[in-house]
Amino acid sequence: MSEHVDVMIVGAGLSGIGAAWHLQDRCPGRSYMILEARAAMGGTWDLFRYPGIRSDSDMHTLGYSFRPWTAAKSIADGPSIRAYIEDTARDGGIDRHIRFQHKVTRASWSTADARWTVEARRADGTSATFTCNWLHMCSGYYDYDRGHAPAFEGQESFAGRIAHPQFWPQDLDYAGKKVIVIGSGATAVTLVPSMARQAAHVTMLQRSPTYVVSRPAEDGLANWLRRHLPSKAAYGLTRWKNVLMGMFFYRMTRTRPEQTKERLIGMVREKLGPDYDVATHFTPRYNPWDQRLCLVPDSDLFDAISVGDASVETGTIDRFTPGGIMLSDGREIAADIIVTATGLEVALMGGTQFERDGVPIDLTQSLQYKGMMFSDVPNISFVFGYTNASWTLKADLVAMYLCRLLNTMKKRGLRQATPRIGADPIAPEPFVDFTSGYIQRALDRLPRQGDRKPWRLNQNYALDVLALRFGSVDDSMEFSNPAPSARRAA
Repeated sequence: MSEHVDVMIVGAGLSGIGAAWHLQDRCPGRSYMILEARAAMGGTWDLFRYPGIRSDSDMHTLGYSFRPWTAAKSIADGPSIRAYIEDTARDGGIDRHIRFQHKVTRASWSTADARWTVEARRADGTSATFTCNWLHMCSGYYDYDRGHAPAFEGQESFAGRIAHPQFWPQDLDYAGKKVIVIGSGATAVTLVPSMARQAAHVTMLQRSPTYVVSRPAEDGLANWLRRHLPSKAAYGLTRWKNVLMGMFFYRMTRTRPEQTKERLIGMVREKLGPDYDVATHFTPRYNPWDQRLCLVPDSDLFDAISVGDASVETGTIDRFTPGGIMLSDGREIAADIIVTATGLEVALMGGTQFERDGVPIDLTQSLQYKGMMFSDVPNISFVFGYTNASWTLKADLVAMYLCRLLNTMKKRGLRQATPRIGADPIAPEPFVDFTSGYIQRALDRLPRQGDRKPWRLNQNYALDVLALRFGSVDDSMEFSNPAPSARRAA
């Protein structure tokens, strides 16, 4: 006989642990369970163990709204973030609700029963079945079992080791070695200065440049506020300060892209000096925030370049050679180790297969609703964070809105909530307006958004606060399916 809970949360990372906290706080008495495919909580922050792993957002916005980040460093390392998640789970008693090594593979909705049947595969290959009234997917946006790893000609001829950051070999000794890091995204700009501290030299090999911005690892104002105010007040002020600054900067990139681009590149030139070829290596072909900006704390990447421990090469790879990489222009870069920081593979909802009353659900044909549900799919929500701000800002709001929906259904004696498009046609558009490779490669596997609210993503925290915390829950939402006792009473 399958176990039943009111709410099933899939994933025990930042989103899943936060959702459980909100559920306990705002929907007391509701039973819940968290199914986690891995053997430990933490999600991204447990999976990625490469050198220097850290946040690319400040922890006053990547942290939870309900739990102040109290460490001095605002740009935090991976182990500190993992400990923050674990402490939240332990202090809230959430850890007792987690079933580890349960990978969700299928979920089937029954309208008659108003519940999902969730199938999971255990680590030993056996299966488990659960039922729930609501399914909340906090499984992230990428494939944990497979990174993006393009095949390079001659790769098998390379005499050294090749590593992908998503599956970092803990026995990899790079001290005194020549290293090439392929890529120019957040992972690459983290790896290069970290590895450069021990390696003979690290070369960041990029096909094209990315915007790279330095900011202090510590937030001076946040630390000052924490010394003079209660921690929650200090955290709340810092959180909103950083949110508003981020929103202002993002708006500048949209309204004044050329001026913003000039300033960002100028900041790099200030760090590397007038003789460095910033035009080739740090001047992207796109406008700021068409892709996510790369954050480096305390100029560590620029410092490593300035002292000669690291360098940047821009060009296309012709092939791997026994001693390194040959570029299309004939240059060869020597290496003992090559790190392919070539990106992620998107796997929305963890690759779970969905059915409704025995019929497969194709989510690519659905419209997302308020960035957290799908048209015509009942009693399921998901978390997909902002592309232009911290992931957890959106995760917190989604969890709060979920609690509002659950409480509304309970109050009205109804068991089902389904977003409905209605009679007016809506023009479908891509899920997100973002040119990063991992998104572009997956557009055909993602749901779509509409051309107007509530079917259009805001990508704006302040607007989502208004919509999800204070907006109507009846906006394009159909509440239905009364409980049997309510039907009899009627």
